[in-house]
Amino acid sequence: MSIDTEKYQEILRELAGKATLVAVSKTKPVEDILDLYALGQRDFGENYVQELKDKYELLPKDIRWHYIGHLQSNKVKYIAPFVHLIHGVDSLSLLKEINKQGSKNNRIIDCLLQVYIAKEETKFGLDSHELETILKTELAEFKNIRICGLMGMASFSNNMDLVSSEFNYLKTLFDEYAVSPTANCQLETLSMGMSADFEFAIAAGSNMIRIGSLVLVVEISITKIRTCFVVL
Repeated sequence: MSIDTEKYQEILRELAGKATLVAVSKTKPVEDILDLYALGQRDFGENYVQELKDKYELLPKDIRWHYIGHLQSNKVKYIAPFVHLIHGVDSLSLLKEINKQGSKNNRIIDCLLQVYIAKEETKFGLDSHELETILKTELAEFKNIRICGLMGMASFSNNMDLVSSEFNYLKTLFDEYAVSPTANCQLETLSMGMSADFEFAIAAGSNMIRIGSLVLVVEISITKIRTCFVVL
């Protein structure tokens, strides 16, 4: 088994009552996923549509598959029948396609709107105006999607004050829009925090984190978290 059982359980204890762990399984073989599945892990995240589709066919059907990569509209149809949660909805056009494919598959697809919070041009996401437009004026026509939260990726930086400020900004937006739920928008999930910064994300109010490898070697204490795995 390539999973360090003791360390995995340690992570779960640290997150207990705070956040859901999505184990990022991209590029990992089915055998590794089954090892972690045997320990009770059910939430797995994938970045590539074909890889996710292949793994879905091979693995237990009670796995909750999260699509966490940048999703192209023409690829939505391949994961629409089974995906548990799409994390990175960063445009109205993508949301429309997800709704279309949800209708074709007779299901409501849960989505997170990705907000651009980083000081990096390589990151994707909606700005505050685009977010407001979607949440306040565009959702009524969409019957086959549910916006259940927000997602954001902080700057890849050693300046943790910057990272924390970006997380706090997203939490402020989350709180602002969570107070006015509608039929297809109930903000419950705030997905932020990855390998190098998840403790700061949790402190800011994240309730879902994405750990960047199934092979975990982690030392955890209340005051310090040292991550020794591949970052997302």
